[in-house]
Amino acid sequence: MTTVASPADTPVRLTSFSHGAGCACKLSPADLHHVLGMVKGLAKPDDPNLLVGLDTSDDAAVYRLRDDLAIVLTTDFFTPIVDDPYDWGRIAAANALSDVYAMGATPLIALNLVGWPREGLAFELLARVLDGGADVAKAAGALVVGGHSIDDAEPKYGMAVVGTVHPDRVMANRGARPGDALVLTKPIGLGVISTALKRGAATDELLATAVRVMTTLNAGARDAVVVVGIAGPGALDAPIHAGTDVTGFGLLGHLRELVRASGVGAELDLERVPVIGGVRELIAAGMVAGGTQRNHAYVSPAVEWGDLALDEQYLLADAQTSGGLLVSCDPDAVDDLVAELLAAGTLAAAEIGLVTTDAGRITIIS
Repeated sequence: MTTVASPADTPVRLTSFSHGAGCACKLSPADLHHVLGMVKGLAKPDDPNLLVGLDTSDDAAVYRLRDDLAIVLTTDFFTPIVDDPYDWGRIAAANALSDVYAMGATPLIALNLVGWPREGLAFELLARVLDGGADVAKAAGALVVGGHSIDDAEPKYGMAVVGTVHPDRVMANRGARPGDALVLTKPIGLGVISTALKRGAATDELLATAVRVMTTLNAGARDAVVVVGIAGPGALDAPIHAGTDVTGFGLLGHLRELVRASGVGAELDLERVPVIGGVRELIAAGMVAGGTQRNHAYVSPAVEWGDLALDEQYLLADAQTSGGLLVSCDPDAVDDLVAELLAAGTLAAAEIGLVTTDAGRITIIS
């Protein structure tokens, strides 16, 4: 078997093996909706125990097993977003686990998903990827219990994750109400930085910041929304009405999914959106991922941009990897939510906008 570069050789640039970095390699939301619309076997199942399925494009599926227990199922994988294999494994695992946290749930078990060029990259590198994933899963309290691998010309890694949640306390992406505050728990700009890394334009300091953001679990944010109280689908009333995580479709793409599922609109205050320092300068230098451009094309028909510059539009559509939670909260409880987020040590606790009655429309205030 022929391999190139072991850890003892010249360091391998894993990002050079990928056509798109991290979640920016995902199919665009427009392409995904188009494909799913052609699939005949994915009609909404007639099962009252399926609490969250395909119909609202949510972060994970949720199935009720009994009155006090539901399982949450998700999967996520992507191409290298950084060159260090251990960090890539950590980022990919945190990203997969995020979908469980986005439902207000607790991760339980995980399976590794691997595509690896057996004739192109040393298996020692793959071992480091799996070590990174295992360490993050352990930090989340989840067990890695197996997985599946294939020989693939382009390396890929991620996880399938199962979690648990009370059926009455599922944080779905539907349920947002006019007047709700929108709160974000991590800064954006990760797609810009990963694009700059692929093009050799990211500083070590900026890369370290991005890795810290992407490997920070959304467990603290989940804990905060649980404390404040989640109003599950058709269940008890509570201040947290809806939520999602912000990943490959960007802040605006995931907000659009939330408002569509909830039958509402939104206003977004650009000045309140937390952004990683140095990202705007990279956008001005042309560091815009192809996935971000596709996100922009998808959301633009639903967005009132006003006179917002194109660079700022791209920022709001930037394809994130392992981003934060976006939560729709009763305005009377937003101070409590922000306080709980800060106490939990989240990287941001920013009130960035509000939910409106203008169904399906997003207005940017700048």
